[in-house]
Amino acid sequence: MHRLRVVLLLTLFNVVAGLITGRSLFYHLAYLCVALVLLAFLWAWVGINWVHLRRLTRARRAQVGRPLEERFAVRNNSSLPKLWLEVRDHSTLPGHYASHVVNALPPHQERTWTVRTICTQRGRYTLGPITLFSGDPLGLFHFYRRLEPTSSLVVLPATVELPAFPLPTGLLPGGDALRRRTHHITTNAATVRDYVPGDSFNRIHWRSTARRDRLIVKEFELDPLSDVWIFLDMHHAVHAQLTQLQAAAADSIPFWLRPRRFRLPPSTEEYSIAAAASLAQHFLRRDRALGLVSYSQRREIIQADRGERQLAKILETLAVLQADGVIPLHALIRAEAQQLIRGTSIILITPSPNLEWVIAARQMERAGLRVVAVVIEAGSFGGSPTLPLASQLAATGIPTYLVQYNTPLEQALSQPYQ
Repeated sequence: MHRLRVVLLLTLFNVVAGLITGRSLFYHLAYLCVALVLLAFLWAWVGINWVHLRRLTRARRAQVGRPLEERFAVRNNSSLPKLWLEVRDHSTLPGHYASHVVNALPPHQERTWTVRTICTQRGRYTLGPITLFSGDPLGLFHFYRRLEPTSSLVVLPATVELPAFPLPTGLLPGGDALRRRTHHITTNAATVRDYVPGDSFNRIHWRSTARRDRLIVKEFELDPLSDVWIFLDMHHAVHAQLTQLQAAAADSIPFWLRPRRFRLPPSTEEYSIAAAASLAQHFLRRDRALGLVSYSQRREIIQADRGERQLAKILETLAVLQADGVIPLHALIRAEAQQLIRGTSIILITPSPNLEWVIAARQMERAGLRVVAVVIEAGSFGGSPTLPLASQLAATGIPTYLVQYNTPLEQALSQPYQ
């Protein structure tokens, strides 16, 4: 805009000078300035129009610590070249820099580029919108177009493979408790029935089919293994986080010697979420029925089920869960545990130093529930120490796992605290 003012003032000066002196040189200069402005305007206007942008995202879900890949393509549909075209991306994904400058784009040609970003923070984000900028070679005019279409992206929490975590053994409740039909294939075949469209072929009972001369399928009941429930503490008062300077001071290994792998942010919230996600993946991939309970801004509960769909549901819930709840863990336990049947296994994940949840855990043990505690040592994150509670739990016979800052999660969840 400043350059345009200068050209307009120069045009006005030449017009005035031509009127005063009557010399044609000033009129010619004024005509040249007007032609220059018109040409620059047309150049900039053509540069922003007849442009087609394609954005291809390989997946609408990503995971912390893994790359997100996007491919962009800009095509010039006009018969004139584009001198320069700036593509500005307004995505909300942290660290995702998809903006690009396209230079000298020939007529009816296409320019592509690929952006790979390592996802560092779980959550739900927006990809787009995009703004296109262009102008003339002299910088007199700048035009832009805003492309509003957006798409959502869910970044799932980080998970680790657990080499060893004890699978809680179930209690045989007996009676009618086991006689519940399930669409999953288990080791308990209850009865047979006629085939209906939609039944899987691996359910067919071939002997009965041959005997009755029509397709017969098996029906299954839930197995006697206990359900597993994760109780995740999202009470805001018990979570802690290290600053970047504190985290750097707490690192005992120099940064040039650290392994090049993704590291969780130094907060008890992220470690709790990653532990819950890893345990859910561990049990569900071993065909266990697993549920999730957490009190954040609202009550989050996912009924126990099994399979990859259940894993996806739990990970998507954990992706947006925040430690901003107002209900402590012991209140969550008393509200939710009374609805569970005997023999159910409960995994408590908490950084809370409050003794009340330990008392509630013991009460669950006496009620016939099987309790496993994953204690996030908040003292290593700058919060109140929880190491004494972990020692007390382990002394009472409750399997306890202690997770500290800078300790690999797969290592912490594979060795019970003694």
